[in-house]
Amino acid sequence: MPDIRNIVILTGAGISAESGLATFRGPDGLWEGHRVEDVCTPQALARDPVTVHRFYDERRATLAAVAPNPAHDALAALDHTWPGDLLIVTQNVDDLHERAGAVRLLHMHGELRSALCAACGAAKPWQDALPPGTHCPYCEAPSLRPDIVFFGEMPYEMERIDAALRTADLFVSIGTSGAVYPAAGFVQTARHAGAQTLELNLDPSAGSIYFHETRIGPASQLVPEWVAEVMGS
Repeated sequence: MPDIRNIVILTGAGISAESGLATFRGPDGLWEGHRVEDVCTPQALARDPVTVHRFYDERRATLAAVAPNPAHDALAALDHTWPGDLLIVTQNVDDLHERAGAVRLLHMHGELRSALCAACGAAKPWQDALPPGTHCPYCEAPSLRPDIVFFGEMPYEMERIDAALRTADLFVSIGTSGAVYPAAGFVQTARHAGAQTLELNLDPSAGSIYFHETRIGPASQLVPEWVAEVMGS
C-alpha cells in the first residue's frame, strides 16, 4: 500500500462481538436487555443510579470471561511495528485492545474499568463493583460513577482525534455501524483531508458511500488479512 505513513483506525462493537461481547444495540434495539435511555444517559443516572451502576458493574464483570480475538491481536501487532503515526480510536468500553497489547489507543466513549468522579473530574482504574455514593480517593466526595460517555456528553479527546484524522494517509473503520456521531463523521473528515478510506465490516455501514473501499466479513478474518497486506507493503 504505497504512500501510507499515518494511519487512524476506528473500531466499534463489531470487533469485540467475536470475543463474546454484545454489540451496543441488538436487533430489538436493546443493549443487554435494557433500553439505552435507561442506562446510558445523564438523566438515567440522576433518576435511577442504582440501576445504572449495576448495569455497568455487570458489564465490567463480563470482561473476565472474554479474551481478545485475532482482530485485536492483529491491530496490536501493527501498533508495535508500524513506523509512522498510528492511532487506534475505539468506541468500545472494553479493554480487549489493551489486553492484546495495543498502546497507541484512545477510548473516546470511556472505559468499563475506570471510575470517574462527578465532583472533581478525576478518573481512577476500577475493577470491582461501583455502588452509588462511592467516595472519590482524590477529593473524597461520594461521587464516583462509571467512566462512560453517556448520550448527550462530549466524547473524550476530540481535538486529538480531529488532528490525527486531518494528517492521516489512511483511515480504517472496523466493526462500526456508521450511525453514531461524532464517530460516524470521521470518514468524511479524513477523506476531505486527502486520506484513503477503508471499511471492514460484517455489513456495509450507514456511511459506506464515503469509503473508497468496503470489505465485508468477520473482523477476525478481515483485520489480520489487512494488517498482513499493510505490513507487506
